Amino acid sequence: MKAQNDLNLIAKKVLFEEAEAIQGVAAALDSTPDFANCVKAILALRGRVVVTGVGKSAHIAGKMVATLNSTGTPALFMHAADAIHGDLGMIQPEDFVIAISKSGDTPEIKVLVPLLKRKGVPLAALVSNADSYLAVQATYVLHAPVTREACPHNLAPTTSTTAALALGDALAVCLLEAREFTTADFARLHPGGTLGKKLYLKVGDLSRQNQAPQVTENAPLRDIILEISGKRLGATAVLTEPAGALLGIITDGDLRRMLTNFTRLEDIRARDILTAGPVTIDVEDFAAEALARMQERNITQLIVLEDGRFSGFIHLHDLLREGLV
Repeated sequence: MKAQNDLNLIAKKVLFEEAEAIQGVAAALDSTPDFANCVKAILALRGRVVVTGVGKSAHIAGKMVATLNSTGTPALFMHAADAIHGDLGMIQPEDFVIAISKSGDTPEIKVLVPLLKRKGVPLAALVSNADSYLAVQATYVLHAPVTREACPHNLAPTTSTTAALALGDALAVCLLEAREFTTADFARLHPGGTLGKKLYLKVGDLSRQNQAPQVTENAPLRDIILEISGKRLGATAVLTEPAGALLGIITDGDLRRMLTNFTRLEDIRARDILTAGPVTIDVEDFAAEALARMQERNITQLIVLEDGRFSGFIHLHDLLREGLV
């Protein structure tokens, strides 16, 4: 077993080699207009982007399809080996095919390319070897030059798959920006999970499920305690009487501090112990912003406003329940 330092050196060597390869891919973009033309062709597409490959390239193709779909470009994966055994039927005349292959000369690709050309669909070759069969036959060449793999035997696909993956990401982001794809669009395609909730879940979606503890500025201590304990949010808003404008907040902590500052508890009114200028948030703000404000101020609840007036509370527990924390 190698020592930790030796293992770290091996890992760094791999990372540096793959980073250098990606820089080479970036430099190669300047030598051909194919990448930009490929982006323009996909933007004008009426069909879908079909991404294909075999072996490790098939895994890269699957990831590229996922990224394209999630950023506004309809795409599907077709395994090159399965394509020549029936799956070719998924390709429609309006589609666009991207074939990924390091060598560009694998047997499955050589069988598949003539079939694609017979269908008349445009073909982009994402290859390391720009002189390969696939590259020569393709309409567009997405060149990902790699001199050797990070594998010490120069056998296992490592640097080549990283380079192909990075170039696929570059293609997806170019399409995203060209389409002016927004965070709202992203949320529409990612409604599930934490990521989706951060992009679409609003404060009002959660605060409206809570009670809205509130007392007037002249409320006695008993009413304050009953309101806080009864509504179970650890705080109450304090409003002016009779206008109902927000004056401040009283929390459980304010009640504990009150015991050290006052001797005649029967004389205490809400205006005497409130904290003025509480942290607030609007019902239309994202719930993720509520979490950020709570973390910044080290508090567990925010007063929610609607059209500038008190609407209710959002609590840290609401965000925990939605998996945002």
